[in-house]
Amino acid sequence: MERGKMAEAESLETAAEHERILREIESTDTACIGPTLRSVYDGEEHGRFMEKLETRIRNHDREIEKMCNFHYQGFVDSITELLKVRGEAQKLKNQVTDTNRKLQHEGKELVIAMEELKQCRLQQRNISATVDKLMLCLPVLEMYSKLRDQMKTKRHYPALKTLEHLEHTYLPQVSHYRFCKVMVDNIPKLREEIKDVSMSDLKDFLESIRKHSDKIGETAMKQAQQQRNLDNIVLQQPRIGSKRKSKKDAYTIFDTEIESTSPKSEQDSGILDVEDEEDDEEVPGAQDLVDFSPVYRCLHIYSVLGARETFENYYRKQRRKQARLVLQPPSNMHETLDGYRKYFNQIVGFFVVEDHILHTTQGLVNRAYIDELWEMALSKTIAALRTHSSYCSDPNLVLDLKNLIVLFADTLQVYGFPVNQLFDMLLEIRDQYSETLLKKWAGIFRNILDSDNYSPIPVTSEEMYKKVVGQFPFQDTELEKQPFPKKFPFSEFVPKVYNQIKEFIYACLKFSEDLHLSSTEVDDMIRKSTNLLLTRTLSNSLQNVIKRKNIGLTEDARHAAEEEIYTNLNQKIDQFLQLADYDWMTGDLGNKASDYLVDLIAFLRSTFAVFTHLPGKVAQTACMSACKHLATSLMQLLLEAEVRQLTLGALQQFNLDVRECEQFARSGPVPGFQEDTLQLAFIDLRQLLDLFIQWDWSTYLADYGQPNCKYLRVNPVTALTLLEKMKDTSRKNNMFAQFRKNERDKQKLIDTVAKQLRGLITSHHS
Repeated sequence: MERGKMAEAESLETAAEHERILREIESTDTACIGPTLRSVYDGEEHGRFMEKLETRIRNHDREIEKMCNFHYQGFVDSITELLKVRGEAQKLKNQVTDTNRKLQHEGKELVIAMEELKQCRLQQRNISATVDKLMLCLPVLEMYSKLRDQMKTKRHYPALKTLEHLEHTYLPQVSHYRFCKVMVDNIPKLREEIKDVSMSDLKDFLESIRKHSDKIGETAMKQAQQQRNLDNIVLQQPRIGSKRKSKKDAYTIFDTEIESTSPKSEQDSGILDVEDEEDDEEVPGAQDLVDFSPVYRCLHIYSVLGARETFENYYRKQRRKQARLVLQPPSNMHETLDGYRKYFNQIVGFFVVEDHILHTTQGLVNRAYIDELWEMALSKTIAALRTHSSYCSDPNLVLDLKNLIVLFADTLQVYGFPVNQLFDMLLEIRDQYSETLLKKWAGIFRNILDSDNYSPIPVTSEEMYKKVVGQFPFQDTELEKQPFPKKFPFSEFVPKVYNQIKEFIYACLKFSEDLHLSSTEVDDMIRKSTNLLLTRTLSNSLQNVIKRKNIGLTEDARHAAEEEIYTNLNQKIDQFLQLADYDWMTGDLGNKASDYLVDLIAFLRSTFAVFTHLPGKVAQTACMSACKHLATSLMQLLLEAEVRQLTLGALQQFNLDVRECEQFARSGPVPGFQEDTLQLAFIDLRQLLDLFIQWDWSTYLADYGQPNCKYLRVNPVTALTLLEKMKDTSRKNNMFAQFRKNERDKQKLIDTVAKQLRGLITSHHS
């Protein structure tokens, strides 16, 4: 049912359309009827339209017939007239035909010429179009040719720029040509080729600088040495209108600019050929030896290609590997100085290159990366030096190594690397150097002592006398007054040993040069090493000589040697006591012994420690003599006239020092003493100090003169002298601050004690 309705609707629409077309055919000019007829042929109801058209034609025929019947007479008349015209028309036709024939004959050549002109115009148009297209294609082809030439000559960065222009500027204008599509498809391959070739150049550069790191480092260290020499000259000469060159000027940094058209910069492997320079000629800057253009080119290329991070990671990874190789010392490095020098040269060369990369590129390496590498290098270098230097037994080699390390540190410090740890390690090597010196001088002393005859040196003239005194500063007024010939009270080994000790000190001073130490630190170092030389090396040598049975010393010589030991030991004690600096007016209570006394006790301990090989009586006598001399000197120091006043606080500090001495005596520095025997050397000081600190005058005055008196060793004259020094300072004593209200009573008490002491003194004399 629905299909029927749909078919009926379509039939009505078709009929209406056909009716419209028929009206157009009837009302439209014949010349414009084509589109109307086409719409009929384009439709699907062509047969039905023809039926309608036939029906419409019949209808019109009937109407024509009706009209003709109505106008028949007029039609007959028209036919008659038409027949008359036909003859004239035939004549006109003949004339037109004849004229057309003549025109065709005459225009044949013109038609041929027009055809030729048409072909020429067509060719001209094609040529013009071809030229226009070629003008668009030629720049593309030229750029592509230029790209291939740049690739062939290894000018990769310009090639990459050309590729960018070709891709973004030229190829889009001719993208519809087939050869352009081939080029577009080839562009990624060209980029990868540029990337691979530039990376290959970088690898060659990295391998080259790895091989030539020692040359780079050697040049940098030569330059540092030249600058140090120049600095020394400037310091030694007066400055006359000239300015001192800064280290920055001396270490000129070579900034390489990328010149894309330069064959040298494109093809160089990274290391420039430099002839060996003579020492007196100017040494080229370390970075002048290196052409960094491969790094710069590769960095720019990877940056343009959007792979900068990949490049940075690769570069840093490879340089870390190279750093580990550089920092691995050869197993026989300790055998010669050249082994150390080559090791240092490689390290310096590595960090000179990295420092230049840091300052001439933006972000390829950063300060954190450099610091990380340096920390690793510093730890590995110090560990290697500790290990290899420990094998060295030649002090000259150790000294040369120290100078080389200083030059190594100074060179790297110029480039901003912290080197404090290297100088700290040199202090460790200094101790090793001292040990090697001590071993060397032990042999020297042994040879001197073995070759000595242990007889006094005879001199027969003033010249000989001055020669000996010039070698050993000996002064003896009695000996000088004696006539020639005469003898020195020592054998030849004394001036020889004295000169060798000076040589030892000079050798120690050589090591301290350029270590940036203060004069105090240098003095301490020399003092420590010299003490070891005297108390250990020389002492052992002398002990070995004394123990020999074939070495015989006369009783006068032994006695003189022993007296010389006692005298020199007491003189040394006096030197320490000269450093005493008591504040006799202090009100503060100290809690430790004075520094000078601590040092003195340490000296005595070390000295008596090496006396164990001497005859027991000599060691004991020396120890007792030293303690008595120390006690007497301290008593004199306390009672000397220059000390006009003193406080109880000062006395407390002095008491701490005496206790330190007593502790030393109790420790038994020399074996063989009975218990507390050595402490008796300080008994006078102890009883005097106890009396004043405990303020035990009632006991002292009551028991004075009795055999079992607590303060038997305190002389009333000594007590009175000390009391007079405290008489006017009691008010300044912090210990009496709480008795300020009774200061007058205290003063009266002191006066009373002083009066009683004077009475004891008077009665004792009477």
